[in-house]
Amino acid sequence: MNEVAVEMSTADVRAKLADVVNAAAAHGRITYLTSRGRRIAAMVPLAIAEQAEAERKAAEPDGP
Repeated sequence: MNEVAVEMSTADVRAKLADVVNAAAAHGRITYLTSRGRRIAAMVPLAIAEQAEAERKAAEPDGP
């Protein structure tokens, strides 16, 4: 189910957005978005994003 992560330029992602979203949702692929050859963001499966969010919230200090 998990595919190898790939890199795509933002221009390519714009042209193939539906395919990139489907690859993340259906196949578990992580796609790194690049600008001028540098990674700037990632399209990840929902489970990975939710796990990262939960870990971030757990690491936050309690508010006043």
